Amino acid sequence: MSTATPATAIQAADIVTEGKDTRAPNKRRLIKSFYPTWFFIPALVLYVVFFALPTFSSFYFSLTRWSLFDSQFIGFANYVQFFSDPQLYTSFIHTLIYAVITSGVKVILGFLLALLLTAPIIGRGYLRAVVFFPVLLSTIGVGIMWKSLLDPFHGMVNGVLGFFGLPQPGWLTDPNLALYSIAGIDIWKGVGIATLIFMAGIVAIPNEYFEAARIDGAGG
Repeated sequence: MSTATPATAIQAADIVTEGKDTRAPNKRRLIKSFYPTWFFIPALVLYVVFFALPTFSSFYFSLTRWSLFDSQFIGFANYVQFFSDPQLYTSFIHTLIYAVITSGVKVILGFLLALLLTAPIIGRGYLRAVVFFPVLLSTIGVGIMWKSLLDPFHGMVNGVLGFFGLPQPGWLTDPNLALYSIAGIDIWKGVGIATLIFMAGIVAIPNEYFEAARIDGAGG
């Protein structure tokens, strides 16, 4: 029986180490470092296909003039025609008025409704459902419903006004009323979201603040 000396054992260990592939740990570390990046690939593909490509394609098409069978590159001629249109200023003013009315009223009315619906009142749960219910309705359904209600000849709103001998305006046909009628419909449908957000903020206020206010003599 032969015995191995320490020097012989060291040499054998070196031979075994040299026979192994030392690149395997490096490959595993490289794969592990790229592992979180793989989760971004599906979102990146969807972003490129459904957002980036349509955006660049739309910009290119805006620089062309299309006929039924072919297209012609005309540069920024479409943009020049667009900004020289006299209706652009009117459209901008109407859009600004619509945005200010709908956004402002939703915020103010939503805050007032949130104060009411977080107070200890009778039927609070029912009123919350009534306020939030229009948010759940389809936009197309809301449009069809209000078109029928505001019909100048057979609509329920004008029918009630006529029953009491009041004027029956063309809510959606009168140029002076159509913009405000549509803004009112948008407010009716969207105020529930603003109310819900304000209610969540009010409920999250600690009760210690209210108790401290009462001790200091603060009222409603």
